[in-house]
Amino acid sequence: MTWQRIVLDEAQNIKNPQAAQTKAVLKLQAKHRLALTGTPVENRLLDLWSIFNFLNPGYLGKEAQFRKSFEIPIQKENDKVKSTTLKKLVEPFILRRVKTDKQVIKDLPDKVEHKQYCNLTKEQASLYEAVVKDVERQLEEAEGIQRKGLILSTLMKLKQVCNHPAQFLQDSSEFLPERSHKLERLAEMIEEVNAEGESLLIFTQFTEIGDNLERYLKQTLHYNTYYLHGGTNRNKREKMITEFQDAETEPSVFILSLKAGGVGITLTKANHVFHFDRWWNPAVEDQATDRAFRIGQNKNVFVHKFVTLGTLEERIDQMIEDKKKLSSAIIGTDESWLTELDNESFKQLIALNKTAILE
Repeated sequence: MTWQRIVLDEAQNIKNPQAAQTKAVLKLQAKHRLALTGTPVENRLLDLWSIFNFLNPGYLGKEAQFRKSFEIPIQKENDKVKSTTLKKLVEPFILRRVKTDKQVIKDLPDKVEHKQYCNLTKEQASLYEAVVKDVERQLEEAEGIQRKGLILSTLMKLKQVCNHPAQFLQDSSEFLPERSHKLERLAEMIEEVNAEGESLLIFTQFTEIGDNLERYLKQTLHYNTYYLHGGTNRNKREKMITEFQDAETEPSVFILSLKAGGVGITLTKANHVFHFDRWWNPAVEDQATDRAFRIGQNKNVFVHKFVTLGTLEERIDQMIEDKKKLSSAIIGTDESWLTELDNESFKQLIALNKTAILE
């Protein structure tokens, strides 16, 4: 069947030309095609090629040709001429709308970002050091895919230590704020937000943190709490969103797993967004934040990103700020860009700065 018009919402979902979903979409016939997305380049420039391959097949050449002519020179060599050429090619087809543009929407409030700097407790610091010592020993022998795996698993372990010892130890020990300054700070801030009669979102990439936070906030602190993760069925998901958004519902906390709750839902009742652990990709974090910062929001939105001082969280946060200036397109949607660091740089990245330990 030939359709009059096809409109793809969240068009970044066809960013991978090899994915079955992309291939299925390309089979659809239509006279007119539109793609809507807030993140046309989420991972690499090939994302853009894939969307254009749907909109206007052949316009940016074949995939291999595009990689050679544009992606490699722009991403690897920072080629300004190629960058300008590509911009001129795609510009006539792109209508860019920014929420902060007053011509688009006059009354969307501001988004204010804060970094919440936390220290490690003594327990966290000793666990952190043990992980670092262990990996330094293994790094010398590892190479290739094994080395990449080692780096990614180390990043995961250190993130868990920075979150809470109970998450790293996996020993069903108590999820208490005394053991993690990050959790202690979060609890204080939730109390402040709740006292103002406002609602909030908390994003985490770990289901065990989501589970523990839900239990702690509901049972210990007695907040009205919702939790959406990959295993939540559609009916429950819709019910939670409707309840949370209802003006009659008391100020609430909505915990979301970053992947399940990061796109496609509107939670404008919240005007505080907490990133408990960092995804280390600005595009993914911003998309999650935009569950609250979107049309329909009438309050200023405050975004709080937790960073543990003296650890890899602080150093990677700095690297992202530097890379943002260059282009968020260069950072992948995961931590794979960090596996390209040499051993010495990686050791410097994860080294513990002892001055940041909480007495």
